[in-house]
Amino acid sequence: PEVVDTSTKWGKLWLHESERVYADRLVSLQDLDTYNKAAVAVAKKYFAINDVDDYYKKKDAKPLIFCHFARGLSDKTYDEVPDYQHMYKVLNEALLEYNETNAVMNLVLFEDAMKHVARIARICSSPGGHALLVGVGGSGKQSLARLAAYICGYTIVTIVISGNYSLNNFREDLQKMYKRAGLKGEGLLFLFTDSQVVDERMLVYVNDLLASGEIPDLFAQEDRDEIVNGMRGETKLLGLVDTPENCWATFINKVKANLHVAFTASPVGEAFRVRSQRFLATINSTVIDWFQPWPEVSLLSVARKLLDDVELESEAVRNTVVEFMPFSFAAVNKASKAFFEAERRYNYTTPKTFLELIKLYKNVLNGKCKQTQEAIDRLENGLHKLHKTHSEVDVLVENARAMAIEVEQKVANANVFAEQVGVEKEKVNAENESAKVEADKCAVIAREVSEKQAGCERDLAAAEPLVAQAEAALDTLNKKDLGEAKSLKKPPPGAPQQCSTACCVLRRGCACICTSARP
Repeated sequence: PEVVDTSTKWGKLWLHESERVYADRLVSLQDLDTYNKAAVAVAKKYFAINDVDDYYKKKDAKPLIFCHFARGLSDKTYDEVPDYQHMYKVLNEALLEYNETNAVMNLVLFEDAMKHVARIARICSSPGGHALLVGVGGSGKQSLARLAAYICGYTIVTIVISGNYSLNNFREDLQKMYKRAGLKGEGLLFLFTDSQVVDERMLVYVNDLLASGEIPDLFAQEDRDEIVNGMRGETKLLGLVDTPENCWATFINKVKANLHVAFTASPVGEAFRVRSQRFLATINSTVIDWFQPWPEVSLLSVARKLLDDVELESEAVRNTVVEFMPFSFAAVNKASKAFFEAERRYNYTTPKTFLELIKLYKNVLNGKCKQTQEAIDRLENGLHKLHKTHSEVDVLVENARAMAIEVEQKVANANVFAEQVGVEKEKVNAENESAKVEADKCAVIAREVSEKQAGCERDLAAAEPLVAQAEAALDTLNKKDLGEAKSLKKPPPGAPQQCSTACCVLRRGCACICTSARP
């Protein structure tokens, strides 16, 4: 009463709760339009809400949302959200805090996404509240459930499916969740997807958990006794006798209060319909949040955020590209309807498909920009090299001109030198002729010398025996013979000539001897 203190606010709260109970279960947009018209009619008849039409407009509608974080994350009062800007600020703050301690989620908090977060948080905040999130793949069911659980202060629990994951492994995981929620009093959100159902018997446990909170034969007797002993003190605090039945009932009540299930399923195919018929608690004991196709406004918000970091020519081009994305997606949806009417076959376009479309555009754009930049760089490099070559050619031309002048000068000098060489060559030719004449003369002289040399060699060869005889005769001379020769007053005939010959042989002067020996 201290929060909802006016009749207008009471009317808004009634409309909101009615929408959560009835409208969230509707599976088509036509049914939603019918419900909205009926809600407006009832509100105008029974409630004094002057601007009720503004909450159900198809474009720029006011938020008709009550949640536990309307006043901020720290205040858990269930109150009305004043506007989408305030709600976006609170949820964005929660998302930033979540990303600091968990795997980063890159969420685009458009209006529909914020509404789903508020719905899931409302379900999980209720004791024994469980959510059935229905939507095609890529709608953001798991991500929004994680954010809602973080806002509620719950720990996300999931199972990891492997090749050998079996029913016993699932049972062990449930036992761990029960102990954490019942013995430790820890708030948990069990996020379970239809793709993780590797054995249909797993849904039997989930069905019992949703229906009553108690799964028969989940624990062995020794485990059950251990839990009962652990709950005795808390049972006594509640004013109950600590019998095994009361202790176990206290444990189950804590599990109901602390363990919540968010079961995500896809309406595509027959599996969801068959499982809903077999396991009724998945429908009767849960609050359904049906994820309708994203409206064009939401698609526009997502495209604007995802393309915000893309470098485009101008803001006008950016706005055109952003507006084209939801237009093309809507065109594909329209073509899919025509395809179904003609072929009776479905072509599903999911929000994930829209994200893939934007991703494809960014990849193609980056590839084309890279190719264009490479072509620009190649052209700039080519122009740079052309300019560089042109400047180098100009330098070479100037050098060639200077060198041409030097070459002309050197050619002139060479011509003068050639003339000088010609004159010198004529002189050399004349001297060569004279040298040839002298060479002929020298040849004649050399021939004559050779002939004389040959004659001298013959005479020498003839004289050598005589010299040998003379040397032999000298060996017979003695002092007596020399004294006898000295006493001769007149040398005998032929002696002077022999002495002269001996002197010539010994290379001594003999003129005096020959003169004195003459008669």
